[in-house]
Amino acid sequence: MQQMEQRSLGRAGVGVPVVGLGTWQRLEAAARAGRHHELVNRAVDDGVRVFDSSPMYGRAERLLADALFDCRAEAFVATKVWAHSRSEGRAQLQQAADWFGGHVDLMQIHNLAGWQDHLPMLEAAREDGRVRLIGATHYSASAFRELARVM
Repeated sequence: MQQMEQRSLGRAGVGVPVVGLGTWQRLEAAARAGRHHELVNRAVDDGVRVFDSSPMYGRAERLLADALFDCRAEAFVATKVWAHSRSEGRAQLQQAADWFGGHVDLMQIHNLAGWQDHLPMLEAAREDGRVRLIGATHYSASAFRELARVM
């Protein structure tokens, strides 16, 4: 198993490797060839610990959870909530927590869609252990000041 350079993730101070594996389209293609376990295992063997997924990526989140089953403790899983309703966001969070052994390391609000509803839900999930860290993805520069205030 390779060791990889680490960097601190934001203000949380959590160290994560500088290289991760994004799952958009990649795991779907590997699964069609019957090789998603091989892809994830090879990444882990090469020192990758950060895996980024999303419920928007088709089956990728479920495929990743399946492939990480035996080494989940070694992985840092980042996923997203991208929902315009509170109930859909809650369902996305719970599904990810269930698939990834009860918790997600980083849950990100994508495009800041519905963030006013999702942020309190994610803060509660952080308190109860289903989410370790909260972040945001794909926000516009004009949203940065508000994002910095609330995160």
